[in-house]
Amino acid sequence: MTEDPRYPIGKHQKPAHVSAVQREEFIRDIDALPRNLQSAVQGLDAAQLDTPYREGGWTVRQVVHHLADSHMNAYTRFKLALTEQEPVIKPYNEKDWAELRDSKSSPIELSLAILEGLHTRWVTSIRAQAEEKFSRKFRHPERGIMNIDDLLALYAWHSRHHVAHIVRLRERMGW
Repeated sequence: MTEDPRYPIGKHQKPAHVSAVQREEFIRDIDALPRNLQSAVQGLDAAQLDTPYREGGWTVRQVVHHLADSHMNAYTRFKLALTEQEPVIKPYNEKDWAELRDSKSSPIELSLAILEGLHTRWVTSIRAQAEEKFSRKFRHPERGIMNIDDLLALYAWHSRHHVAHIVRLRERMGW
């Protein structure tokens, strides 16, 4: 954990190599996101959901919707890497997406439901892959060449990172 409210669990560190044990940890983190997020937002009212997790940061509502947006993109990247030869993926402007009306005002239950179904499918698909599939690659215009293990490491961190934003806010506010 860090004192920087932007990175409550620290910045993502891309592993040089991913072992089978580490991969299983990443899969568990991805699998746990819907439950952990549901727990983190449980009982929050509309005013609390519209509270930024830090000064200048997104609201809790925006964080929840961002997780659905981001993880849908990650799932698509995962599937592209499995089915195409080193595809070039399209990044998106997450900050602009978070400012769209649906991200700022839609009920969080919509994204919680998306994440529950999405993560069930994603983890089912991950677990069905043979060992050699985790080295399949895609090209990210901003991050360079990544493989599926890199993607899993990043989104395991991303899952914990944003849940920690909400949990730390609740701790600071005494919610």
